[in-house]
Amino acid sequence: MDFFVSERIGGILERMRAFMRDVVFPLEQHFVSKEFVEMVPTLDEVRQKVKAQGLWAPQVPEELGGMGLSFREHAQVSEVLGQSPLGHYVFGCQAPDAGNMEILLKYGSDAQKQRYLAPLAAGKIRSCFSMTEPDRAGSNPTWLETRATLDGDHWVISGRKWFTSSADGATFAIVMAVTNPDAPPYARASQIIVPTDTPGFVHVRRISVMGHEGSAWASHSEVVYDNCRVPRENVLGEEGAGFMIAQERLGPGRIHHCMRWLGICERAFDLMCRRAATREISPGKPLGTQQMVQEWIAESRAEINASRLMVQHAAWKIDKEGVYEAREEISCIKFYVAGVLNRVLDRAIQTHGALGVTDDTPLAAFYRHERAARIYDGPDEVHKSVVARRILKQYGLEVRGSG
Repeated sequence: MDFFVSERIGGILERMRAFMRDVVFPLEQHFVSKEFVEMVPTLDEVRQKVKAQGLWAPQVPEELGGMGLSFREHAQVSEVLGQSPLGHYVFGCQAPDAGNMEILLKYGSDAQKQRYLAPLAAGKIRSCFSMTEPDRAGSNPTWLETRATLDGDHWVISGRKWFTSSADGATFAIVMAVTNPDAPPYARASQIIVPTDTPGFVHVRRISVMGHEGSAWASHSEVVYDNCRVPRENVLGEEGAGFMIAQERLGPGRIHHCMRWLGICERAFDLMCRRAATREISPGKPLGTQQMVQEWIAESRAEINASRLMVQHAAWKIDKEGVYEAREEISCIKFYVAGVLNRVLDRAIQTHGALGVTDDTPLAAFYRHERAARIYDGPDEVHKSVVARRILKQYGLEVRGSG
């Protein structure tokens, strides 16, 4: 594995750091004090500046208007953008749109790419991904209640989803629904594209998370598919391939999340160190003279550095061998980096005292939104079990499932 950063990527990272510092960071107070939908006009202007600098959509191929970076290069970029809750959105590589672009690019028909992928990559529309259900365990994606049945040349979709992120104002959803109930578990579901103006697509509510409902892209929604009819050709890829496509989407998505979390860690670490160096607990005695605070700083530095190496190795393996071969590394970073993120944020907040729980710094907003890091895209416990079972299999013990 080579850790060399090319001159080209090094230059891109420096330009992005400068843009984040000069343009994006000053907008963060508006992010915590206003509804996101109120910020959209301003953010659209900022996005135009990003495009003018040739920094738009780093993960998207050049022919679609992006930068065409490799997976590992994009992982490096993602850490820089992750230092602000607005970073990925401003640069056109935000979830869930980034993941939807990836699967549309790989599995979409020419017509689907023209209608959905092209305007999505250009930032003209937004999308959402509709898989999690309130009455089914999110840790078991083969057990879905939502059904899609064929009626002539149309799918009729019925079911209820929630935590459909960014559904508020999205142009289309990609929904996971059971289309082949009698097939083996991993071949029962398909992914189907549903324009949100389709009769029967019902946006029920924006879900309040940690006391904040959010709006537009920065929100999570409950959605009902009430006999929602879409053409048969709206299926993404092959019928029954929904689980396989979801795994293709979630594997790289976990890398993106982990690098974004590392960006948050670095921002929190910087704020913690600045506070420790300047905040006096008595005249002439900075907070950083306390051994406990020094321990937090040392532990955070070590954990962040270790996390980065693990994530870069997983990204390198995906580039070299593919997502399937890197699945153990992906599971390891998902639970490990999520834990580091929560610990570093907690230490940074503690170092700031009362200031840490206010919105005068980005720490409280990071903490509210990122506690869920240990839950979404597979809870820590599932990933740990998966890793342990694979290791034990090498020692002759085959553990099937959990329980």
